[in-house]
Amino acid sequence: EFLLLALADTRQLQLLHFWLLLGIYLAALLGNGLISTAVACDHRLHTPMYFFLLNLALLDLGCISTTLPKAMANALWHTRAISYAGCAAQVFFLLFLFGAEYSLLTLMSYDRYVAICKPLHYGTLLGSRACVVPPTLNPIIYSMRKKEIKHALSKLLPHALFRIQ
Repeated sequence: EFLLLALADTRQLQLLHFWLLLGIYLAALLGNGLISTAVACDHRLHTPMYFFLLNLALLDLGCISTTLPKAMANALWHTRAISYAGCAAQVFFLLFLFGAEYSLLTLMSYDRYVAICKPLHYGTLLGSRACVVPPTLNPIIYSMRKKEIKHALSKLLPHALFRIQ
């Protein structure tokens, strides 16, 4: 077991930290949940940029849900211990999610670069096909984009066994 450094020594400050962390956590859940719902429900937002924004919101939910609940529990229950496995899991998930987030931000910047600097080539470089690879990491988005992927595959492989419905 590891012992974490306490945010505060007095009980009143620990409770204040708990309520602050809870407010931050609920604001992040609400904001990212609203972004996810808006992008998933509105068909006009099914473009590559909003698709990337949806994935960024989901990654942000993962990042904040990795460490904040343990910090809130420690502040509320006046504990400082974390198991070795729990610490290793937090570090692994946090590094993985931050790496995925930075990769996604790189893709988003390239998307904006192509949209601004090469607008006539945007449809060919970053059309619906730009959203085919990331859904392999995100099954929810993959299921939403399934029809567009089928349509793109039917254009690439006209003799395919599936038909667009």
